[in-house]
Amino acid sequence: MPQFKYTARTPDGKTLSGLIAGTNQADATAKLKKQNLNIVAIREDTKKKKGFNVDLFQPKAGDRVKGEDLTVFTRQLATMIAAGVPLLESLEVLQEQTDNKGFKLTLEGIVEKIRGGSDFSAALETYPKIFTRIYVSMVKAGEAGGQIDSILVRLAEYMESAEQLKREIKSAMTYPVISLGLIFSIVIGLMVFIIPNFEKIFMQMGIPLPLPTKIILMVSKFMTGYWYTWIGGIVALVVGFGTFKRSKVGQYSLDWFALNAPVFGDLFTKVAISRFCRTFSTLIKSGVPILGALEIVAATSGNTIIENTVNNAKESVRKGETLSEPLSHSKVFPPMVTRMIGIGEKSGALEALLEKISEFYDQQVKATVEGLTSMIEPIMIGIMGIVVGGIVLAIFMPIFDIQKSLSKKG
Repeated sequence: MPQFKYTARTPDGKTLSGLIAGTNQADATAKLKKQNLNIVAIREDTKKKKGFNVDLFQPKAGDRVKGEDLTVFTRQLATMIAAGVPLLESLEVLQEQTDNKGFKLTLEGIVEKIRGGSDFSAALETYPKIFTRIYVSMVKAGEAGGQIDSILVRLAEYMESAEQLKREIKSAMTYPVISLGLIFSIVIGLMVFIIPNFEKIFMQMGIPLPLPTKIILMVSKFMTGYWYTWIGGIVALVVGFGTFKRSKVGQYSLDWFALNAPVFGDLFTKVAISRFCRTFSTLIKSGVPILGALEIVAATSGNTIIENTVNNAKESVRKGETLSEPLSHSKVFPPMVTRMIGIGEKSGALEALLEKISEFYDQQVKATVEGLTSMIEPIMIGIMGIVVGGIVLAIFMPIFDIQKSLSKKG
């Protein structure tokens, strides 16, 4: 937090100088006035402290907060406003009771901006890492319609559903990621620490080695003797993948692969459709104009293919055409979804049908995750058995040959 150097007089006429922390100059001034000080001069202290900068690790206003914390804040704020507590007072109460220091500073800044005459939505917009475009747009619509409490309740419900969807995805991805990491670690451990000991034993014995054993020993020798090469290769691959992912071509390619991958593609497609329908429905219900809602949905889709599809649909709607027509030409949205959207447009119940589609695909995601979990577990166990068992078998093959020759001699 910035420090402000001040000079002030006490009620009995004494002059004081010192430093005070504040989110901005107005905040520091308000703190000094609460101490009954008459301010003579105040300015930000721009001198940098020598040595290690502890402030780098201190929580700051605008730092990201957990989705659960933001959801609880939103629901509590909606409850207090619905109970007749003024917005400013509600925010001050929530600011005092939050345990997250960064979020506390954020709420302090929002309170200061509203007290200075800013709208609630405009104050939220200054902290984009916490309050997304969806959040700000819905609050802005609630302010315009005088329904800020009901909008906040809808926002909380939307975020709870989104968090539930994230948990479903994490549960589907956690097991294979951990399993692959474990397999990778075991293989490196065997190749670097265990196999070289067997190589010394085989050389002392002077026995002929089968081809699988020779291959394993060669790989082990490469990994121990040229460790900087394969570690550098892994680092180069990670950096190269990150650079490719940040490029437009890379982002488009990876997003296409995510929707068409053999095992997880179906899951990611269902998640994308559910997110599109839920976000679009929530925005329309909240009073956001359809073109503005489509723009927000496209920007927050998290997938460039869906973003392009929604943007094309937005242009069609701008020209007076239907929404369902351009969506039906895409390969992302199934016919059932586009037809229901078309029915919703004709009947005037688009948001209700979008909500139904979202609920349906949420159930589909849950069923798909359960199916993947039950399928991936034996597959990963099989992969671990083949890889680790193959290495162990290749090492013990010469020992088996020695036992056979000794039994024949005996």
